[in-house]
Amino acid sequence: MATTRSAHTVWEGNLLEGNGAVTFDSSGAIETQPVTWASRAQDANGKTSPEELIAAAHSSCFSMAFSNILTKGGNTPTKLVTSADVTFQPGEGITGVHLTVEGTVPGMDSEAFLLAAEDAKVNCPVSQALKAVPITLTAKLA
Repeated sequence: MATTRSAHTVWEGNLLEGNGAVTFDSSGAIETQPVTWASRAQDANGKTSPEELIAAAHSSCFSMAFSNILTKGGNTPTKLVTSADVTFQPGEGITGVHLTVEGTVPGMDSEAFLLAAEDAKVNCPVSQALKAVPITLTAKLA
């Protein structure tokens, strides 16, 4: 069964001086967050950006996909810590994503861990949605 998750943004003013607020409609799990061009293209200053939201989505999606791949292969992870760095270049857009994962997986060697991480990188749904940009990966066992 398909699921749909929703958010909305209210934006006021022009791009450079305006501001907005992102609301997470489906879950309400995150309070409404402010967003500005400056938080996207310069310093965050306590505000979010589309790229930070993509990074959150990608790191959580990758972690779930990786956990599933490991478990199906007979190596249930004890812990996976994943970060996603989404790079935005004004005038060009999103130019890349770098995933970093460190995992505790009893009985697994580094080579098998890296192969499974590459599989998750390519096949997690968010990676699939971001095929237009390069996605790189650093993976290591704890």
